[in-house]
Amino acid sequence: MTRFLTTTACLVVLAASTPLGVQSPATALPDPTAKFDPARDADRDIAAAVAEAKRTGKRVILDVGGEWCGWCHTLDRYFAEHQDLQKYRDAHYVWLKVNMSPENENRAVLSRYPHINGYPHLFVLDQDGKLLQSQDTSPLENGSSYDLARMTEFLNKWAAPAR
Repeated sequence: MTRFLTTTACLVVLAASTPLGVQSPATALPDPTAKFDPARDADRDIAAAVAEAKRTGKRVILDVGGEWCGWCHTLDRYFAEHQDLQKYRDAHYVWLKVNMSPENENRAVLSRYPHINGYPHLFVLDQDGKLLQSQDTSPLENGSSYDLARMTEFLNKWAAPAR
């Protein structure tokens, strides 16, 4: 009985000492520079991204792809090489990678959105999770990378209006 009470007391203290609004690891959004993770719960991640967008006045971009996708890695490198554009992106969007691979195709989640012809594919959602834009990334490409003017135009066009 003493062990039970000690364990219960520890749990109560731990719960009481956790600040409100702090997400548990299960609901924390992944870093936008993280890899595509087939083990993540895309439905839960999208709900968390929409909640974060609502809280911060941003929009959501779902970056659909996988670790197998060369152009997905090119997109990651592109933002890493264009720090000003990455800062703009992160200031205006909650960027969320949604895995699509043989390990996890996320069919149920992706069935809510228009058909994807190639990867990466970007879906822009508003603060309520409503689809605003389904964007094939090939028009944003230039040679073996992405075009700065086109990518900037895309991000500017779909950013949330200032509050």
